[in-house]
Parts: sequence; structure tokens; C-alpha cells
Amino acid sequence: MGSIYYSSCPLCGSSQIQETLTAKDYTVSKETFSIWHCNGCSGRFTQNIPDNAAIGRYYQSQEYISHSETKQGLINRLYHSVRKITLRSKQNWVRNAAGIKQGNLLDIGCGTGAFLHYMQTGGWTVTGLEPDENARRNAQDIYQLTPLPIEALSTLPPQQYDAITMWHVLEHVHDLHQYLDHIRTLLKPGGALLIAVPNYTSLDAAHYGQYWAAYDVPRHLYHFSPKAMEQLLNQHQIQVVKKHPMVFDGFYVSLLSEKYKTGKSRLLAGFIHGLNSYRKGLKTVDRCSSIVYECKI
Repeated sequence: MGSIYYSSCPLCGSSQIQETLTAKDYTVSKETFSIWHCNGCSGRFTQNIPDNAAIGRYYQSQEYISHSETKQGLINRLYHSVRKITLRSKQNWVRNAAGIKQGNLLDIGCGTGAFLHYMQTGGWTVTGLEPDENARRNAQDIYQLTPLPIEALSTLPPQQYDAITMWHVLEHVHDLHQYLDHIRTLLKPGGALLIAVPNYTSLDAAHYGQYWAAYDVPRHLYHFSPKAMEQLLNQHQIQVVKKHPMVFDGFYVSLLSEKYKTGKSRLLAGFIHGLNSYRKGLKTVDRCSSIVYECKI
């Protein structure tokens, strides 16, 4: 088991890279990691990341909400309270992007299966992929779903899916370019690909700097700007047709960031910064805490 050092940008291949900040893993290891910036595409990446064999232990935390469904602590309870709204938004984005009300859906990195379950109850035929064994077990226990391990991606039939979704997954993928190439082959002609990632050019990221919770090192291997994201997808003949703001993410991220920065759950301060991010995201998608990229091939 080891780490990966990049001498060029893993997003675009440029050698115009330099260290821009250092961030701490507040969730699991309390280790610090260096984040580098690329002047070529404006993307960022975590340097000296654990390789595929070593990354697993950095996900082993009851606080990792997408794997555990934990409702411990006020921030996680707030997350669950708005999730019903975000699930409905995601369903509408998928329907509109694919141009159909029901079809075949693949959700990559499905966690405990909340979104898959929501789409299934809406009449969709669903397939989920999830690398974490505990999350797959939780999906079975909570929603009676059986997500496949992530290795099954390479065995899925081509041109099978009307929609493929990746909600906060792409930033976790080691084999980024190979991944995107393969995903293209799984979509039906005219199918839709929706990718949600954090946006380090957001208002809340600018405010919190190294304490911004969505840097989430070392689990987040890359940190995208809208420019970097579109450039990356273009390399793989994937076209961004629309961008949607994930406006509630700014609240969740700001509340966590405030805790990381001050060591206290300063709810009012976090809420105020989340509200500012929310307002900015509604006006300007490119300044939203997280962005959904609606794509076609």
C-alpha cells in the first residue's frame, strides 16, 4: 500500500501545477494533505493521495453519512430533513435530462440507496454500484436493494441505461479518465449523464479556505471548478448541456466548515454563510457550493 504523487495535473495533463493550500482530514485520520492547483485547466487535486489499496481506511467512520445513514448530531439530522427535497430535485433533473418519466437508471456510488429507492418507487428500473461493503449492507437492510460492488462496472452491458447518475462520486475515483470513457459506453443513444461535484470556486469555499469541508481530503482526490469540469468532460466527448445548483449543499458544508474552523458547532454563523452561498448559487450557478452537470454524449 502506498501513495500517489502527481508530477502533472491528473485532470488535463498540464505541468503548470503548484501547491496552493494544506487541508486536514477532520473525519477519520486527522492527517494533513497538500492540495495543488493547475494553471492549465484551473482544476485542483490532492497530492500524495493513498492509492486504491490504501484509501479504504479513510472511509471507516460512522460520521461518513452516505455510508452509515447516521442521524447523530444536529448537522446530520439537518441533512436528513432536507434530503426529501433534494431527492425530488434529483428525480426531476433525471426525468427532464433523459426526456422520459420512467426508464433504466444506473447510480454509481449509490451509498445506502436512498436515491435508488426514491427512483424505484417512481417506476424506474434501477441498478446501483457501491464500493463500500457496509453501505451495500445498509442498502439491503433499509431499502431491500442489492447494489453491486464497484468492480461490476466493467461487466455491465453497453447502451443499457437511459440515465446514469454520479452524486458526489467523481471526486473519489482514482482511474478518472478510464472511468469516464467506460461510462460513455453504458448510455443509450440520447441518454443523459448527471454528475454532481463540489465547486471550490463557490462563495463558501472562498470564505472557509483550508477549512472548507468539501475539500474532504484525502477522500476527495480532485477539486473542480466549472471550467476544469467542462474541460475534463470535453476530453471524453461528453458535452455539458446544462448546470444545476445544489443550493442546500452550501448549508451543510458551511455548518461543517464552521465546526472545523472554530472547533465548535456555531450553528448561527454556519447558517448565515450557508444562506449567503444559497443566495449566490440561485443567482450564479458557477458560485454554488455544488453543481450538477447535465451531460449528453
